Amino acid sequence: MRFRFLAPVFAAAFAVTFAVPALAEPGSWLEPPSPKTLPKMARGNRTQNLEFLFGALKVAPDETSAKAIEQRIWALWAVSPSDTANLLMTRVRTAIQAKETDLAIKLLDGIVKIKPDYVEAWNRRATLYYVKKDFGSSLADIREVLKREPRHFGALMGLGMIMSEVGDDKQALEVYRRLLAVYPKMQRVPDLVKTLQEKVEGRDI
Repeated sequence: MRFRFLAPVFAAAFAVTFAVPALAEPGSWLEPPSPKTLPKMARGNRTQNLEFLFGALKVAPDETSAKAIEQRIWALWAVSPSDTANLLMTRVRTAIQAKETDLAIKLLDGIVKIKPDYVEAWNRRATLYYVKKDFGSSLADIREVLKREPRHFGALMGLGMIMSEVGDDKQALEVYRRLLAVYPKMQRVPDLVKTLQEKVEGRDI
């Protein structure tokens, strides 16, 4: 296979315990909703807030409700406790909008050095590497995201997309199934699982 050289990276990525990704347009897991459109989060314990929201995400009755919960999760992920990291991330967004991908990556390099626990810096750099077709670097950053937040549906989405793109349908199916355990109402994922299941495991008799 033409991506055989990535096998060790794939193995390392899957060694991490994680949930899983969904179908999206290339690079779309990079951009969570704009900060201007995200809901304002009340003060409180961030970990407790995330636990509550992920619990609600699992039992959301429909896609509309699930999407609203997703936006609140993004709101918590988007902000770092570091003012410096937040300022640099603003510059990252400006660089991305200007299509200055290399500059955005350099800025993200700085963020992960000063604030390695800021998940969104890893996630955004992973996506930029994906856009550049540097799947090895993208997977390495996805692994960093998932070590810190195993339920990160954005990074997991990217992982699933990469697995599909390199032709590993079996791994992609596993990833998408795990995603449904985290985010059951994620758009298009159930259909994707059904399609891959028929392809990998065959139709039920």
